[in-house]
Amino acid sequence: MKQLRHRFKLLALFLFALFAALMLYGAYNIANYGTRWFSSSHNPRVAAQKENVIAGDILDRNGVVLASISEDGQRVYHPDAAVRSAVVHTVGSPDNKVADSVESFMTEYLYGFRSNLPDLIRNLFSGGTRKGDNVALTLDSTLCANIPRYYASHPVTGGKNGAAVVMNWKTGELLAVVSLPSFDPADAGVKSIDETGQPYWNRVTRGRYPPGSTFKIITAAAALRAGMNTGDDTFWCSGSLQVDGQHTIRDFSGEVHESEDLRKAFKLSCNPYFSDLALRLTDARLRGEAERFGFNDNVLFRDLVVENSVYPSGIRSDYEVAMSGLGQSTLLATPLHMCLVAAGIANGGVMMEPRLIREVKSPTGSSVLAFSSEAYRTACTPETAAVLQQYMKDVVQDGGSGWRARISGMDIRGKTGTAESSLDGKDITYGWFIGYSADESLPYALCVLTEDIEDGQTGGTTSALVAKDIFGYLLQINGQ
Repeated sequence: MKQLRHRFKLLALFLFALFAALMLYGAYNIANYGTRWFSSSHNPRVAAQKENVIAGDILDRNGVVLASISEDGQRVYHPDAAVRSAVVHTVGSPDNKVADSVESFMTEYLYGFRSNLPDLIRNLFSGGTRKGDNVALTLDSTLCANIPRYYASHPVTGGKNGAAVVMNWKTGELLAVVSLPSFDPADAGVKSIDETGQPYWNRVTRGRYPPGSTFKIITAAAALRAGMNTGDDTFWCSGSLQVDGQHTIRDFSGEVHESEDLRKAFKLSCNPYFSDLALRLTDARLRGEAERFGFNDNVLFRDLVVENSVYPSGIRSDYEVAMSGLGQSTLLATPLHMCLVAAGIANGGVMMEPRLIREVKSPTGSSVLAFSSEAYRTACTPETAAVLQQYMKDVVQDGGSGWRARISGMDIRGKTGTAESSLDGKDITYGWFIGYSADESLPYALCVLTEDIEDGQTGGTTSALVAKDIFGYLLQINGQ
């Protein structure tokens, strides 16, 4: 009998521990990811709260008001149409067609669900309609407004759809999230918006594209992990590579690079080299490295919703593996994720979680939430990151494919990419540039994507130009 009672006690203790663990897990998820529940259309508390609370203001990092409530209770936006249109995919619009914008995803703050007790008591006795918390974002609204102008200023990118994201690689702060085409939220619901090109779609966080040669950063990281960067490990580039007797992988314009090691092949973005490298690495190793950088991860960031990037699984042919080495096959990545890849290399292998909230304050000015940084994952060792930093420096500063992003006064490093795919039955080419400033006082990383670039154009001849403009702005605002 004593043994039976002892077993019951152990069972009760186990059940209590399990219950406590579930409570702690639930509390952690609500504290860190509760925005997903508050922003859900299935949450009945939200609808009730919106009837009794005036939404708080949305501001940028410099205190510029991006959205507020007018005297007649309507949402109004920044007076400059260029600013309104540039930040609409982040801030949101009155018709709520922009998925997971601040207007919906930050409902718990904007409608005062997190108000502290003194503020609630003060509102109770003061009467009138309660106001929600004001949310200050990490965005620089001037930079956001300038980015569409940068696209328009170059004939090769003007009028093109695309995406650009800028972040602080030390802290994870997002300074710009811009998706093209855009629209003016002041006109939403007033006149019909041409939905050609999906203007409501936030390409930075929701668009998934073949990453092209920007993925060679990850292929190179896998090679470094496997020790394939010795002086004896060379490849003869004749301009093409035969794979499985049926397919030929060619370099851009059929260029012949002759004898190459990993560093030279990276600078010249040699397709045959990286296809051969992927085959030698094997699909399992390459997939494992991609997953260290966040591919196939079920991403749950605190401040924003991001689509998962994909490295394919299952049994794959040699040709599929070879194409994966240069970021093709069925690989898919968001522009935000590829920005994180560049930022992680800049930060010694540590990818910081992207942050959008700078500060949340109650209407009385008390702090509800302050900015904090958090590491997302460690993708590679500091030693590997240091090697890749030099490779990316070669790309921009030593005659590599990204030289057009070079700017006087900044130590710019990066990687170009040109990816081929199809859209609605039409062949389409994407131009990528991902990179960062290595200056500790200018710790910025970015990704620029240009859709449907012309034949003969590359990421280095298109998106790198916009990247240079962005870096120029960052240099200017920092007074250097």
